[in-house]
Amino acid sequence: MIKDTFAAVESAMAVPRWRSLLFVPAHVARFVETAHERGADGVILDLEDSVPQDQKGEARQQLPESVAKVALKGASVLVRVNRGLCALAADLDTAVMAGVDALVLPKTDSAEWVLEIANAVSELERERNLAPGRIRFLAQIESPGALQRLAAIASAHPRMVAMALGPEDFSAAVGGAPEFDLLLTPNLAVLFAARAAGLLPLGFIGCIGEFSDTHKLREAAAHARRLGFAGALAIHPTQVVIFNEAFSPSAQEIEWARRVLAGENDAAAQGRGAFALDGKMVDAPVVQRAREIIAMGTKAELGV
Repeated sequence: MIKDTFAAVESAMAVPRWRSLLFVPAHVARFVETAHERGADGVILDLEDSVPQDQKGEARQQLPESVAKVALKGASVLVRVNRGLCALAADLDTAVMAGVDALVLPKTDSAEWVLEIANAVSELERERNLAPGRIRFLAQIESPGALQRLAAIASAHPRMVAMALGPEDFSAAVGGAPEFDLLLTPNLAVLFAARAAGLLPLGFIGCIGEFSDTHKLREAAAHARRLGFAGALAIHPTQVVIFNEAFSPSAQEIEWARRVLAGENDAAAQGRGAFALDGKMVDAPVVQRAREIIAMGTKAELGV
């Protein structure tokens, strides 16, 4: 019965369009006040790393008001909770409320952990008469051990909607620096596991903390989209514009996609399943990519 309820809720909920998710320290009022003006598809109210231990209680107390503020222009509202059991319990008690679209689960290392949190959230939803299953999960992968369990994590529960590698924590866990060579393989592993489970893969191959070199960041984001990533997490407002642009189709891409679909119609009328366009063969996988580009462009026009 519970699985059926979740399946119904899940099927009714569209996969979110998260090109950019902006982290905001939940205890810093001036950042919370302006977060809705940054243009991010979603805002992550952070209760974890960016909040000092002695200010976490205050951040939780402010959360209901903060949720309302960051959602003023329609952005998704996410809350990153803490990993430790006591802190996590306090975070969930505050964060499971109307207006919160997803929880960001840091240091996710097993499907069992996801299930424990999902069960706790379900209990709170029932107690508070909230729609069952509405609050989704974005799992951050931050340890080498978690890489061995990505498929299980991705399919652990219907609440799972996205996965992202935490480059800084992952690099520290393996004793390395967050550089391209180290981060390529784990990022691709997260990408493949997320896509296989129908989740959003988020991220780019690089250090999330490098926001001042906008040229380098733009190149990294464009590369990530070519690899198959759908968006990325931002720690600074300057990254939001770059991610929104990089993870949206360009005018040239949309024009190409339209020509592909027009060519497909002509080929179908002639009883052919493949055709040539600009000197290249076009078949079913290329047509599918064109359809996805058109869908992304339509969402961008509608602002959803």
